[in-house]
Amino acid sequence: MSPDVPEEAPRVPLPLGEVGISRKTVWIDLPEGRIPFDAEISVNLPADCRGIHMSRIEEAVSQLHSVSFPDPGLYAERLARLVSLTQRGDEVKVRIAGRMPVLRQTAVSGRPSVDTVRIHASCSLAVREKGHQEDNRIGLAVHHITACPCTQVYARTLCGGFDTPLPYPTHSQRSETRIDVGRTGNRPCYEDLIECLEMALHVTQDLLKRPDEAEIVMKSHRSPQFAEDAVREVAREAGLRLGNRLPGSTPVIIESTSLESIHIHNVRCRMETTLARILDALSARNTGESKPL
Repeated sequence: MSPDVPEEAPRVPLPLGEVGISRKTVWIDLPEGRIPFDAEISVNLPADCRGIHMSRIEEAVSQLHSVSFPDPGLYAERLARLVSLTQRGDEVKVRIAGRMPVLRQTAVSGRPSVDTVRIHASCSLAVREKGHQEDNRIGLAVHHITACPCTQVYARTLCGGFDTPLPYPTHSQRSETRIDVGRTGNRPCYEDLIECLEMALHVTQDLLKRPDEAEIVMKSHRSPQFAEDAVREVAREAGLRLGNRLPGSTPVIIESTSLESIHIHNVRCRMETTLARILDALSARNTGESKPL
């Protein structure tokens, strides 16, 4: 029988934080069908081990190929637990990312539009003597349109500030905003995250007839947003919709990227906070105080 090379002592006995596979395609059986996701799966490696058991990670993926899951986040959690049983390390990280279909109806013409959202899930599992510690998170990103409020105010000045039923002109851009939230059990679900984004942003669609195009352009110009506004409005919706369903310590990360139309650069805005801090800020706003998110 050949020696188990990964179990040999390394020449340099140093521990490694993350060793594993990346750009692995995993096929997850979901209610929407069997959908491919990019996966990154890693474990830590003790100082006295030369390598991890790479094939055992692939075996864990194969075990789940025919198992159905309500959503990708629960798949990531299950995969992390399986991998933890096969390795010498005591920390496992699973990160997956992919795209899912979303069926929307256009606002004016009432046509069905098959759109796409980017979704993410991760599970960090630490095996300790007193029990397992898990950090599960799910995330979702949508495309939307933003109109610049700064240029719009200046355009009003140039036009003499007269009253008009139409919003003043400004530049607009395609944007993408993503929210990641810590998960407790099966909460929140991806539908919760979609609602937070759609209620805060002027979400775009692939199928738009002319009346639908006019409607979303007018809507975005009547309620213009900086990238900063987009992030804060999504945080507000997260607080209102998730604040009474999840612990206050639940981490919330929101990031928005604006593909600027009149600049060569893009604009990026990011917030890392908790539900408790969001709720504190919303409460302070109602009482006239000011607290940071």
